[in-house]
Amino acid sequence: MQTQEYDAIVVGSGISGGWAAKELTEKGLRVLVLERGKNIEHIKDYVNATKAPWQYPHRGGRTRAMEEMYPVLKRDYPLNETNLDYWASDRDSPYTEVKRFDWYRGYHVGGRSLMWGRQSYRHSDFDFEANAKEGVAIDWPIRYAEISPWYDYVEKHAGINGSHEGMPQLPDGQFLPPMQLNCGEQLVADKANKIFGPHRRIIPGRSANLTQAHDGRAQCQYRNACWLGCPYGAYFSSQSSTLPHAAKTGKMTLKPFAIVSEVLYD
Repeated sequence: MQTQEYDAIVVGSGISGGWAAKELTEKGLRVLVLERGKNIEHIKDYVNATKAPWQYPHRGGRTRAMEEMYPVLKRDYPLNETNLDYWASDRDSPYTEVKRFDWYRGYHVGGRSLMWGRQSYRHSDFDFEANAKEGVAIDWPIRYAEISPWYDYVEKHAGINGSHEGMPQLPDGQFLPPMQLNCGEQLVADKANKIFGPHRRIIPGRSANLTQAHDGRAQCQYRNACWLGCPYGAYFSSQSSTLPHAAKTGKMTLKPFAIVSEVLYD
């Protein structure tokens, strides 16, 4: 049997696994990426990306059969027939809840990077210093100044849109132009500013959706259909960004349907 040696093995191909594969291969390492689920190829496998509601048997809604198969997912908005194939079955893959814990999982290449909310905010020193100041838990081992350059690095690659506001509790970043507030939002923002001044501000969200073409990916088309997979590559995912970069090096091997059952130490 033919064998292949690797310098590093990455378990999982979601947001973290995709980044690890990109960084390691670009540094010259031969990397094996193991994914427990099926392969989902960018663009090709986004089979519902351009469907309209009337093209689904239940107009994109949910059924009792779905709720029985996905008792956790049904607690919130994700459960519907438009992207059901992206979610791991709660019935087939149960987990123990001592207290309620909504664990929405995707067992496929890209993992939850295909179904995340894309809201992308920096922690500030209000966060990193909170434990020490309040005397709870243990102090963070880092401060904002140490991690800020890495926020820069990730934002420049992923493509985060947002407005620069100069708020210490929500640090600015390396942003693409923001998605502007709509008319209703702007009206509320103006009223809030009039009543509260600069202390209560309504600003555009900061999300990993491109507002201009970036790194070979097209800008957001404002279709409100991100959860179906974006054939334009406008939102950041392993498929649209990090895995293609890793593959481009020629040093990544991706193995779907590969479950890691144990890790052996020397």
